[in-house]
Amino acid sequence: MGWRSLIITQHCKVTTKQHSLVVQTNGDIHTMPIDDLNQVIFATTRALISADAITSLAEANAKVVFSGRDGQPVTETANLYSDRRKAEQIRLQANWPNDLVETMWTKIVAAKINNQAQVVKLCGHDERPLLDDLDALELNDVSNREASAARRYFKIMFGEDFSRSDLCATNATLNYGYSILLSSTNRAIVSTGHITELGMHHHSASNPYNLGSDLMEPFRPAIDYWVAQHSIKDLTPDVKYALIDLLNLELTFNGKKALLQNALADHVENCMAFLDGRAKKCRIEVIFPDEVSSYAINDHV
Repeated sequence: MGWRSLIITQHCKVTTKQHSLVVQTNGDIHTMPIDDLNQVIFATTRALISADAITSLAEANAKVVFSGRDGQPVTETANLYSDRRKAEQIRLQANWPNDLVETMWTKIVAAKINNQAQVVKLCGHDERPLLDDLDALELNDVSNREASAARRYFKIMFGEDFSRSDLCATNATLNYGYSILLSSTNRAIVSTGHITELGMHHHSASNPYNLGSDLMEPFRPAIDYWVAQHSIKDLTPDVKYALIDLLNLELTFNGKKALLQNALADHVENCMAFLDGRAKKCRIEVIFPDEVSSYAINDHV
């Protein structure tokens, strides 16, 4: 799996040559080894990409994300097959034991609320209201502590008048960050041989990424943390670059230093091993750094 992000922001043509991606703009030609890429994001509708380029990126397990006219991601490539996927694997996923699913979902919710409390404290706020929800968490979150914590959390982080349904720059930024996180989660799921459509808690027939929506939950606070530290007036290209580069954030996952994107891949692998019955335990422990900085994006066009 590659490590670089490529963002397309202007009219261009994307093709391949000698297993490199070729991006031709009006005045320049840029090339990059396909194996170096983990995702290509089209932030404009004025770019063209060849079928061979899409196929080559898919074979390298690199995501291609397409944005709409408003700049928000609307779709992404999803590999139909992986080297590890077999019919038996899909049947196993479709028949995960209910007790394992309930235990796994409880662990995910607990990790998410704990990480929200951690971020609230790092931002200088009182985390005790969230810890109250964490203490009240039951198996399979039957009392919906996740939703209760979320209602408290966003008001603590972004103000009493803030609502996730508001049409504002903060929500646009959060949504963009979450979409990048979801895309990386989906890529990790496919690489384990599982399918993204069959989730644990998310079951929408119209959502092809139910499992990704489940597994990404503990890492959402990384996006919230960054957004809370910046005064966002508009979802500019620079903001998008910084959100994408959050995948390179160094944190501590299960006691070891790791980049966010690598921790996410390990998290997916651990969860799948538990649900498949290959592991008896699944640990989800994330420690964020004291500050989430804005790093320069690897490459953008």
